[in-house]
Amino acid sequence: MAGRVAVIQFPGTNCEMETLRAVKHVGLEGDIVRWNEPEHKLRSYDGFIIPGGFAHQDRVRAGVIAAKDPVMAVLTEEAEKGKPIVGICNGCQVLTESGLIPGLEPGRVEMAMARNRMENRWGFYHRFVYIRRMPETPDCAISVSIGDNDIIALPIAHSEGRFATTDEKLLKAIEERQLPCFIYTDRKGNTAVKFPDNPNGAMFNLASLSNRAGNVVGIMPHPERAIFRWNLAPIDTKTPNIHSGYNIFKSLKQYIEKVS
Repeated sequence: MAGRVAVIQFPGTNCEMETLRAVKHVGLEGDIVRWNEPEHKLRSYDGFIIPGGFAHQDRVRAGVIAAKDPVMAVLTEEAEKGKPIVGICNGCQVLTESGLIPGLEPGRVEMAMARNRMENRWGFYHRFVYIRRMPETPDCAISVSIGDNDIIALPIAHSEGRFATTDEKLLKAIEERQLPCFIYTDRKGNTAVKFPDNPNGAMFNLASLSNRAGNVVGIMPHPERAIFRWNLAPIDTKTPNIHSGYNIFKSLKQYIEKVS
């Protein structure tokens, strides 16, 4: 039986349909589940995705109101059982604001998804970017089927996507415990050194970060918007090893099969 994934819909979420389509395309079962559904319904799923959008209109700051919603307490308990939780863009902001990533001190908000830092512009930014998994890092829930040399081309669309902290101990812990899942690169897979390859100024060029167990992971680019090869038409795909977002969701499927 295929694993079942709940795509959590908050008021203001707007990527739930694309995300559910991607879930089903890789062979998982899934449903769009509203944030206020009964707990027993949520607990029946094998994994969870918090998709992109503007949960609660991103009031105060992106993701913070959704992070305080009772549904996140349920997801936290399910994560402790080993179930995967993936936050995409706004979902990544929600996971950060809830303390689930990096999660070194459970329940504490350890990082910010700060405003983009870009050359000669500010605010919302949308373009295709390139990412790759960190070499020799442990698998996380969305990297199981992705090789170290694979380059994933995905679109970004955010104004608050910069992983940031001033806590030197946290920075050291993230590096030592190999929590980054994906980093921004150029189209050849070389680590990004400046804008626009790093589209928001994130430290460590972070595009994706997980908790210690690897089952809770946030990613700022949108794999659900580039699930098919033809979605990559706006970019040059002649460079070897460039892949779509398909392998992100394929990895989630393999991860669920492994832990279920």
